[in-house]
Amino acid sequence: MQFTPKKLYYKIGEVCEVLGVEPHVLRYWETEFASLSPPKSKSGQRTYRPKDIELLLRIRKLLYEEGYTIAGARKQLGTGIPSDSPAAERPGGARTRAKSPGRDSKPAGKPLEKVREELQNILTLLDRG
Repeated sequence: MQFTPKKLYYKIGEVCEVLGVEPHVLRYWETEFASLSPPKSKSGQRTYRPKDIELLLRIRKLLYEEGYTIAGARKQLGTGIPSDSPAAERPGGARTRAKSPGRDSKPAGKPLEKVREELQNILTLLDRG
């Protein structure tokens, strides 16, 4: 999905329409991705810049289309290599996804497992607070 900015700042509702997600999802992603921190207006409302929206689109693609977990998407964003870039492929043709012994870096295989993992991430976040 290509985003063409028409203004400097967007409210959370506008960004939700572009991404097709609910506001609580954006707020949750802010807690999980350090590079995502939209400034707030004087009234405390989040104001997303076009670069924030581009990052959110990339996060959404990694999580929803490519099947990464939150931790796997975080690692992928840390590489600096776009996931659809030819440089992101290995010589054998397989995509470079963060390979580690932990299961967090592998894409979820089934939709139910993906939901279960996201709920577990939310519970972990709630336990911290």
